[in-house]
Amino acid sequence: MPPEALVLAGDVGGTHARLALFSAGGGAPRRAALEVLASREHPTFLHALRAFRVLHPQPVAAACVGIAGPVLRGRAEAPNLGWTLDAVEIGRELGLARAELLNDLEANAYGIAALDARETAVLRAGEEDAEGGGALVSAGTGLGEAGLRRTAGGFSPIRSEGGHADFAPSGELQIELLRFLAKEFGHVSWERVVSGPGLHNIYRFLRDTGRGCEPAWLADELRVGDASAAISRAAQDGKSELCAAALDLFVALYGAEAGNAALKFLAVGGVYLGGGIAPRLLDRLKKPDFLAAFTAKGRLAPILEKVPVRVILADDAALRGAARRAASLLG
Repeated sequence: MPPEALVLAGDVGGTHARLALFSAGGGAPRRAALEVLASREHPTFLHALRAFRVLHPQPVAAACVGIAGPVLRGRAEAPNLGWTLDAVEIGRELGLARAELLNDLEANAYGIAALDARETAVLRAGEEDAEGGGALVSAGTGLGEAGLRRTAGGFSPIRSEGGHADFAPSGELQIELLRFLAKEFGHVSWERVVSGPGLHNIYRFLRDTGRGCEPAWLADELRVGDASAAISRAAQDGKSELCAAALDLFVALYGAEAGNAALKFLAVGGVYLGGGIAPRLLDRLKKPDFLAAFTAKGRLAPILEKVPVRVILADDAALRGAARRAASLLG
């Protein structure tokens, strides 16, 4: 490949589309340009891509885009956005024979190898099995999950849409939560409770079933702004007992589902928490409730007690993973 070949990398979520150019001339790809676009300001991904290319028209030798949604045969429909992405169309737009489209958790998995120690926070050091696989669970606008297969160059992803699997409640309160959400949504997935909108769902359940009072100032914030951010902020600032209860339940549910992923992928090599929520809740995740729910798996609890658990702090891990994957397409 040319010594200074450029590759295009993308990380597309329900809120933002991050597009970047990376130099892939040898070693780890080095970022040469970055734009963070508001996803909903563009009717399609190609519109967003064209806006990026107006600013950065340099020829690229390969491209890889991670998208928050299932990718089948090079196509993906983003469930939280309404875009349809097609790898062939992306390649054609960029003048390439091909481009690669990945689930955003796959891209994030490739990015783990690019992280240094300062870019993760340890919730539990555990006893890492250097030959074992892992799991990645990322809560943000949605809930993404992937297995991690150990390879010579780091982890490679095992595709999953586990965030859309059935929510399995534990205890009477969570059973009531399931019933409450089933009346509204029919099928209740883990994403309905472990995501940004999921925190709002939990709050509404507690409020509407008489488990706390909503002050007028909070009702105003929920009506005009980002409801989940307002709930989290009020909880962490100690301004609302109802919000604190919602956040406590959210953290316990996040721990429970991360533990489920650890079991499903036998993640003795470690569980990583990605996405935008975990870094903002780091102090809460370090309290006992998260790991208690993670580990509470009956007869297999002794295995989960040893599993390392880390939070990915770098918000560009998926973008760097997409760049690493794009560079690998060049050989």
